[in-house]
Amino acid sequence: MPICSDAADWLTLSFLPGLGCTLINRLVQAAGTPGAVLRPGGLPKNLPGFGPRLFDLLADGKQVAAARDRARRELDQLVRLDISLLSPESHNYPDALRFIPDSPVLLFCRGHLECLDLPAVAIIGSRTATEYGRRVSALLAAELAALQITIVSGAAYGIDAAAHGGALKAGGGTVAVLGCGIDIAYPRSHAGMLREIAEHGLVMTEYPVGTPPDAFRFPARNRIISGLVKGVIVVEATCQSGSLITARLALDQGKEVFAVPGRIDSPQSAGTHRLIQQGAHLVHAAADVLEGLAWGNDHRCSVLQPAQPKKTITITPREQQLLDQLEAYPRDIDSIVRTTGLAMAELSTLLLQLELKGLIRQLPGQQYERLA
Repeated sequence: MPICSDAADWLTLSFLPGLGCTLINRLVQAAGTPGAVLRPGGLPKNLPGFGPRLFDLLADGKQVAAARDRARRELDQLVRLDISLLSPESHNYPDALRFIPDSPVLLFCRGHLECLDLPAVAIIGSRTATEYGRRVSALLAAELAALQITIVSGAAYGIDAAAHGGALKAGGGTVAVLGCGIDIAYPRSHAGMLREIAEHGLVMTEYPVGTPPDAFRFPARNRIISGLVKGVIVVEATCQSGSLITARLALDQGKEVFAVPGRIDSPQSAGTHRLIQQGAHLVHAAADVLEGLAWGNDHRCSVLQPAQPKKTITITPREQQLLDQLEAYPRDIDSIVRTTGLAMAELSTLLLQLELKGLIRQLPGQQYERLA
């Protein structure tokens, strides 16, 4: 796995206390290289915007030596764990991230870096997503991934996991951006999914090995999710959802924002409806995303081509009668009995036949919904 040639110097700077991405990037720009920043006299004196405390820190031999020692240990772990390390000087470093505010100094990656070379969109949303939200997220991800569009998300519960899963199922590329060290599976139940993403896509973080998933890191990582992509699709979000932060970051970065509508009485869709009111593209199919990004004429985007005739499904009059009583939203079997007047034995047979024909789906609790 590639590790940038000046990795020790970049890591040393990142391990010095009080130096964030913005300051490190400014220092390297002023000195020319990270090594020059660390070298005595490497920085011009009286640089505007840099105070005496910074020069005292860089001149503190004990602190610099401790940071260098930690950098050496980090490099040993990266080699042992087969993790790539990208700096802004690496040819694999995503160009899209070079120009965002507070661009990450280092990217720790596991998987296929080629995913970063393809067009990309983010699919994000609520951790406590509804069945509808998870289904739509997986469907959109699968349709876009099948067109060689990389799906980027945050590996969280709900919409994120469904998006990664949809892309993987379609055989496409997906990138998971973590808010912790790359060796930490968070949430723990997603350890298997993260391994699968690393095998077929890419897992990425700006945090060193062993960094815990502290809450403040997740809003910070959102700028990377939006920075990597041409557009951000919000599937479900409440009015206080962190996904809206990512949508605002995307707008600040000049990216397109898309939102999937839901039920007007669902709090999970209140945030996406607000985005649509504020001008986000309304999405009900992958074609809307392609059109919003002006990718409609791309040779990969066959979803905009005339659809092939679908295989005809034959249904009986009794099946059609039942199908007409079902909706895109789940209905429990007791209410279906009341509205159709069918006996339970006949109803169960008809429901099974419709499910086998792919026209309806059974959900937990003996609920049924009609499929598009």
